[in-house]
Amino acid sequence: MNMNKLLILTALLGAGSFCQDIRAEVKLPQIISDGMVVQRDRPLTLWGTADPGESVTVRVVKGKSATVTADSLGRWRAELPALKTGKTYTLTVADKTISNVAVGDVLLCSGQSNMELPVSRVTDMFADEVMEYRNPAIRQFLVPKEFDFDGERSDLSPTSWKSVDDDVMGFSALAYFTAKALNSRTGLPVGIINASWGGTPVESWISETAMSDYPYYLNQKAVYSSEAYRTALKEQEWRNYQAWNSVIDAADPGLAGAAKYYSPALDDSDWQETDLFSTSWASDGMTPANGSHWFRKTVDIDASHAGKAATLRLGCIVDADSVWINGRLVGFTTYQYPPRIYPIPEGLLKEGANTITVRLISQNGAPHFVPEKPYKIIFGDRPYAVYGRTYPDEIPLEGLWRYRKGAPMPAGPAMMFYCYMPCVLYNAMIAPVISYPVCGAVWYQGESNVGRSNQYPALLETMIADWRKASGNAGMPFYIVELADFLHESDRGGRAAWQTMRERQAQVADETPGVSLIRNSDLGEWNDIHPLDKKTLGNRVAEKILSENNNRPF
Repeated sequence: MNMNKLLILTALLGAGSFCQDIRAEVKLPQIISDGMVVQRDRPLTLWGTADPGESVTVRVVKGKSATVTADSLGRWRAELPALKTGKTYTLTVADKTISNVAVGDVLLCSGQSNMELPVSRVTDMFADEVMEYRNPAIRQFLVPKEFDFDGERSDLSPTSWKSVDDDVMGFSALAYFTAKALNSRTGLPVGIINASWGGTPVESWISETAMSDYPYYLNQKAVYSSEAYRTALKEQEWRNYQAWNSVIDAADPGLAGAAKYYSPALDDSDWQETDLFSTSWASDGMTPANGSHWFRKTVDIDASHAGKAATLRLGCIVDADSVWINGRLVGFTTYQYPPRIYPIPEGLLKEGANTITVRLISQNGAPHFVPEKPYKIIFGDRPYAVYGRTYPDEIPLEGLWRYRKGAPMPAGPAMMFYCYMPCVLYNAMIAPVISYPVCGAVWYQGESNVGRSNQYPALLETMIADWRKASGNAGMPFYIVELADFLHESDRGGRAAWQTMRERQAQVADETPGVSLIRNSDLGEWNDIHPLDKKTLGNRVAEKILSENNNRPF
């Protein structure tokens, strides 16, 4: 053999030996990470991926260990004895380290917007309490909002555990107050797995396997199974949206005309005068209510407040709005639900007359300013409007405003929300975390199923059985939050529909072992589908968990 061939053979043999030594990285799911809270009195359960046949050693530092072998698909799962409460732990998995592991109680909190609603949205009622409270033992794992038409995912997009001290404003408000109440009673860490998405129906949260008895929903999902088709629909939807907006902007004299309606120099003396909460301006019976509507108000600022930074509160507005002060845009919101909280920069407010201009956009035929919400300018460092209090450094904005219609329009283009499709949220948001041991699940959902309440008991019972089976915990406690009271007393049909849904929720709790109903109807607000008092509700959830919790004493 000549020297060149010998060198090549030696190199190939060396490369082969080197390749045999390369192993796939041992991977852990996002939820098994620094700061995790593990369920007390349950085996410590860890899982992940590696090379098929690879041995993986899991160890509690200064404690026990276990070695498992990855299966033919590279999946491995290990269990160690339950960890004791009262201390934090460090774990190692192969060459990875997981630190600051707490032992306490873990809740899977899921549903739609009233579960998703963050602490930042309830500070009008609880600001002082939230700002003053610190507790590294209360932690949230926020599941990214994603959907999947193709199947159940094994893991999530990057996310992490965060404590109250890290990001209290991003916590689910209901989960936060529930965890706070539990911790105050038990003294133990509380972990929240927050898998929620506003507007979603119950069928989005059920696995495809469990939906086998519901061909309608499986076929509904199948219609949109092609990613290319979904993309094409979204692209067309965007073109529709752009076309509608280009027309309304071009046809609106307040934007396209020579005299801009947001200009402080505009003479609005010939504009109609209207109360902020009247809806008589919305339609004269001949002209559609959709389109743009302009409102202006002049407020006087004294010398002591001139030039200072402030916060503009404009309650809630249906549907969208843009707001100017003295001709300068200070904020905009594209849909109806969020509270309008717009910062007023230093130097914008001047001594004397100041003009506030609101351009309201209606897409769904019912434009209005929501009454019994804060409408004011707030000076100082308090962007929140504490309920039941008034301050000398506030300027109220209710009462008379000047009004003029902008551009009348047809209804806004329809939008498709793929996250509302059956099974897609189970695939992307529940499947990756359902194996994580918890002491129970808190479910606040149902608003999006009110119109189909006759189907709700069967669907919810299917979901509960589905999650219990997938978790390996056939008796996993479920805590159903009753829908809060909503809608004005004059809307008898709407209120009756919500009451029917509450009865359907109670039916599931009555007929399904290990399921409890949390009273919530009395905490509602007629003018807000997202009532603020998540503290009382959280206390009730905690009390139910403490008293029932599958007969496990705390």
